[in-house]
Amino acid sequence: MSVPGFSQRWKDFPDYIIGITKEIWEDRGVETLNRYYSKDIPVRSPMGIQTGNQSVIAATMATINEFPDRELLGEDVIWSGDETTGFLSSHRLLTTAAHTRDGAFGKATGKRWKVRVIADCAAKNDTIYDEWLVRDYGGIVRQLGMEPRDYAAGLIAREGGADNCARPFTPEIDVDGGYHGTGNDNGWGLKYEGILNRLMDKDFNLILAEYDRAVIGEYPGAVTAVSHREVTEFWVGLRSSFPNATFAIHHRIGMDADMLSPRAAIRWSLDGLHEGWGAFGEPTGAKVHVMGMSHAEFGPWGLRREYTLYDEIAIWKQILMQAGV
Repeated sequence: MSVPGFSQRWKDFPDYIIGITKEIWEDRGVETLNRYYSKDIPVRSPMGIQTGNQSVIAATMATINEFPDRELLGEDVIWSGDETTGFLSSHRLLTTAAHTRDGAFGKATGKRWKVRVIADCAAKNDTIYDEWLVRDYGGIVRQLGMEPRDYAAGLIAREGGADNCARPFTPEIDVDGGYHGTGNDNGWGLKYEGILNRLMDKDFNLILAEYDRAVIGEYPGAVTAVSHREVTEFWVGLRSSFPNATFAIHHRIGMDADMLSPRAAIRWSLDGLHEGWGAFGEPTGAKVHVMGMSHAEFGPWGLRREYTLYDEIAIWKQILMQAGV
């Protein structure tokens, strides 16, 4: 089996996504980004937008230099689409490295870190042309011995202060990269969409009904939550920080294939004010955009594995910029 429009070397679409990821970042085939990424690709992350494959190449080399032993282990590719409309992969990675050289995270500490990343990539004709990416930036910072709030404040200072620093991603600065799909109508995606909508409606009792009692959640800050109680603490902590923010789902995929559990991938956002006590401390009234991505796996007793990422550093940066830090 091969993928229509793609090289015969790939047996299927997940093989393509996992294969090029290893080739680019682990095998140091940085030059292949000239072929695998389109010339004008927008790569959106909570910290902003990079435009063009040359920007991705520059950022990749800087990361490889600072973390020369970095590994990116593909945990899952949840995907939708076809050769006519284009494919969309929601690729979850477990990435690990040692901080052995000076760079964006400061002087080398020698400390090891392990975090997750979710990348939503639109691909057609053997090329990635549109991307959304959330990495557990706060998890890296914490494992290197820093606090996300302090690190964000340091970023603002290094970049010239609140009026001059690089702006985190907000919908106002978004661009059209060419992918206009919204996923598929598989029942597992619809089920998880319903769960997230009810959680953001503050129906946290839902966790008792829909989640396995032995659920494991992997959350920002490299946090592993076990059981209904700890999963509830995570979702309450996020929602209570932004209690009146508008929740929106932008992309939804459900799958029941590939010898894996039924599963779902959702890309979502929260837009509103930091006006409640929660995961981000004392309310400040700052206007915040949260770019979020979630994967879920289902079993016989409910949702059994949940992976949700947002970028603590990008959120703190928005809060502190508006405070004039």
